[in-house]
Amino acid sequence: MASCISLSSSIPLAASSFLPSFPKTHRVSRFKKPNRHNIPIVSCKSGKNDHEQNPATRRDLLIGLGGLYGATSLSDPFAYANPIAPPDITQCELVTLPTESDPSNCCPPTSTKIKNFEFPSASSPMRIRPAAHLVDKAYVAKYAKAIALMKSFPDLDLQIHFSWLFFPWHRLYLYYFERILGKLIDDPTFALPFWNWDAPAGMQMPAIFTDPKSPLYDPLRDANHQPPILLDLNYATGDANPDPAKAEELYASNLNVMYRQMVSGATKPTLFFGKPYRAGDDPSPGMGTIETTPHTEIHFWTGDPNQTNGENMGNFYSAGRDPIFFCHHSNVDRMWDLWKKIPGGKRKDFKDPDWLNSEFLFWNENKELVRVKVKDTLDTKKLRYGFQDVPIPWLKTRPTPKLTRQEKSRRSAKKSVVLTPISAFPVVLDKVISVEVSRPKKSRSATEKEDEDEVLVIEGIEYEENQLIKFDVLVNDEPDSPGGPDKSEFAGSFVNVPHKHAKKSKTTMVLGITGLLEDLEAEGDDTLVVTLVPRTGGDSVTVANVKIEFVAD
Repeated sequence: MASCISLSSSIPLAASSFLPSFPKTHRVSRFKKPNRHNIPIVSCKSGKNDHEQNPATRRDLLIGLGGLYGATSLSDPFAYANPIAPPDITQCELVTLPTESDPSNCCPPTSTKIKNFEFPSASSPMRIRPAAHLVDKAYVAKYAKAIALMKSFPDLDLQIHFSWLFFPWHRLYLYYFERILGKLIDDPTFALPFWNWDAPAGMQMPAIFTDPKSPLYDPLRDANHQPPILLDLNYATGDANPDPAKAEELYASNLNVMYRQMVSGATKPTLFFGKPYRAGDDPSPGMGTIETTPHTEIHFWTGDPNQTNGENMGNFYSAGRDPIFFCHHSNVDRMWDLWKKIPGGKRKDFKDPDWLNSEFLFWNENKELVRVKVKDTLDTKKLRYGFQDVPIPWLKTRPTPKLTRQEKSRRSAKKSVVLTPISAFPVVLDKVISVEVSRPKKSRSATEKEDEDEVLVIEGIEYEENQLIKFDVLVNDEPDSPGGPDKSEFAGSFVNVPHKHAKKSKTTMVLGITGLLEDLEAEGDDTLVVTLVPRTGGDSVTVANVKIEFVAD
């Protein structure tokens, strides 16, 4: 999740952290192209130290360009469909930016020679990604050497979020980064570790990243979150560190989070991957379950809160500067692999050609610019990598209701909940808001539930991109004492990691609630009470509407 800056939209230039730099400047670069489809122009920040571009150097090994809006000379997506196409990387100009942040180079080396992606040979070595907390000293030495060589390259940042492109783009980014590291240390079997934050043994910062003398170390991390401090997957800025005496409670709560994000709340592709994003669409249509939580919480849990922008992991533009970024995203990538193996639901990749044919550009380990489609990312065996087998403790950790239906009825008879009428929306989340929402269907059969998931839609979430935002969503809970993720009433959270630039953005959150309603014995109810609980930055958030829909895919 590192990023470049888009002046016209929050969907990004996808680029790596290691490319030639430009003269020190507080400006951005922008791809300049005739824009007959009225598609926003994407920009990115440039900056540091080197005074010329040299495509022959090792610094040019990796870049991803894609996830943009079309308007490219490489192809015209509007001629046949609407998949996302890569930009013309030769069209790059500088635009003035404010000077409050450390600039990063964002213009890629140009090339007119682009090769189409080919899978590695089936006889090539299989890379097995290990759990970071289980690696040995020999692996750490090898990994540190590779990162030290890569750190000798200047910075370039990336982002590609809030849509169904999140998983495939990041898979490719890690794929090429991993292969480049392997080439730097002459080891074709080298594989990135994964931060096993979905299991108790990995629910703290991996020790391999905490030695100040190691290239794996980054000083711009939260000093209060070093081992043995435990990771809270429901973290919000300012939360106190967990009580070590209550470690088992936190482990259980974290596993409840994972169950909701991977199992009960992610039975359909749209819920897991995020909403469709096609050429010409408005940006930031909506995140999937894992991108929202725990991916985003871990970013700002790791970043340094004493830095102006939460650097490094706590801000889009700088996250890729921290080596732990790749370890974190390696486990995010593992979630995609695991999700497709969970029984039940429609846990399969999209078949939509606009998703499958969306394209990205990356520089590979041989300094070649490669065009890759989403459909090339779907099988890790074909990509010749896999993951170490470790326990998966969250598969059966379903949350439980805070109160029985009868207990809630008795309590509600004694006190009334203050409801905000739906006609009063849009509302600012500067306080807890509860609203009664009608259900289009109720008491559905098992077959109907299998065909369509009932979803809660938080629509028109408008916020400042440079603000850290988090709010929780609960169903049929007590607004004055809302439960946490260990309770069935907890439907999920909206989380935004800041961008460096101040800009309004608007998106939608979709939460699967079929299993939640079963747990709450609320399947026959005509309405639900939905409560929005601001945790961080609520006064910067406006919500336009809350409604219930049904999702088939």
